[in-house]
Amino acid sequence: MPNTRWVAGISLVLGPALLLAGVLLRVRFAFFFPDQLAAYDDHPMLMTASYSAFVAGTVALAPGVLALTRLIGTQMAGLAGTLVTLGLFTRTFHAGADHMAFQLVDAQGRITATQAVAASYQGFHIFHYTTFAIMLGWPLLAFAAYRTRTLGPVSSVALALTAALPLGVLKGTTPLSMVATAGLCLAFVPLGLRMLLSAPRPSIPRLAALTAAAVALGYVSSLG
Repeated sequence: MPNTRWVAGISLVLGPALLLAGVLLRVRFAFFFPDQLAAYDDHPMLMTASYSAFVAGTVALAPGVLALTRLIGTQMAGLAGTLVTLGLFTRTFHAGADHMAFQLVDAQGRITATQAVAASYQGFHIFHYTTFAIMLGWPLLAFAAYRTRTLGPVSSVALALTAALPLGVLKGTTPLSMVATAGLCLAFVPLGLRMLLSAPRPSIPRLAALTAAAVALGYVSSLG
């Protein structure tokens, strides 16, 4: 299916690139949440761009992960793809908490926001029980891809490194963050480009119409 191939290819290229951009944009700030809130207070546009790129990349990865799972075609890949997708959902939940914390900085100030986050950081939520999927899913998917020769040994190891990406609410950038997102780029971007180059070229008028419709729908959605 040409359309499916285009969606998968774009996902495999755009998702990792956005994640890498997100972690690099906040690389100069300390890792833990008080420092992230302080960074947002001092540099709101930069931190908004960083966290927005990261969550957009997280969501954009989903079609590519599904496509790779189907390409591998084994039961192990199916399990791995499910775990990775669950991990992406978990990171999206964390992004919602990040957004609310930043809004508290705007509404009530850095000190109050920091106190609120500190008081609620260990509060119960269902996604406490799914963080294992983030750490287990990527190595399992990488092993399944290597075992079936869908990815080579270097790309498979690079994909497995994605498990090292720190998880949780208001997490900054560490060397492991850069290694993990760079590894994801190394594993996924070449595969995505191959899919895009092998897919039939889309109709330019149709592509323009779909893009315009997507922009219009996005604008209307933002009004609600």
